[in-house]
Amino acid sequence: MGARRERYLRARTRLAHLPYHRTLEQFDFQFQPSIDRRQVLELASLSFVADASNVLLLGPPGVGKTHLAVSLGIKAIENGYGVYFVRAHDLLEDLRRAQTEHRLDRRMRVYLGPSVLIIDEFGVWPYDRTAATALFSLISARYERGSIILTSNKSFAEWGEVLGDAVIAAAILDRLLHHSHVLSIRGESYRLKEKRQAGLFGTGQPVHVRVTCQDIHPPVCQGIHPPWVCGSS
Repeated sequence: MGARRERYLRARTRLAHLPYHRTLEQFDFQFQPSIDRRQVLELASLSFVADASNVLLLGPPGVGKTHLAVSLGIKAIENGYGVYFVRAHDLLEDLRRAQTEHRLDRRMRVYLGPSVLIIDEFGVWPYDRTAATALFSLISARYERGSIILTSNKSFAEWGEVLGDAVIAAAILDRLLHHSHVLSIRGESYRLKEKRQAGLFGTGQPVHVRVTCQDIHPPVCQGIHPPWVCGSS
């Protein structure tokens, strides 16, 4: 049974298209003290998957957002849930192309099937309105039906600029945040840490991120998220 389960997990991990295999046990919480370890461990119980809630991991590049997303994905696979990982740029290009070719409904099934859809690196590239509309269709279709784990280096107030349409951005955030867990990582990049230890950089100061949603209209958080989300800290 042990060998059979191992083969099963390997196959499901391969189908999930995860970029690497990293667990929560491998995450260095001491290096990123801004993360509430208890909250992460609670997420690892996967109650958010059972509730079809979302997890949003925000912070500057290199602070461990993708590691946490992949680790939660691995936990979900180990517990029998379907998982699919995709970079935001690849997802949006795929959906935009499918929409222009009038096959969006068929292509959408790839992203609606898994219990957990991991969208990585949202906000690294800007998108056009066609891509934004397609993303809205996906988020709406998964709303209260399946979980999304999304990583981003952009504040909520910047999503309108990223998507090229503030109204669509607000509608997407309204659905993502309605049932959600938001984690902000305000720390130094692991990659820069390694280079600094190698003597390639000076000591420097940790990079911090401040996330606001004060420019989003209509408001989407309504006081249910930590102060930093609403720009009051």
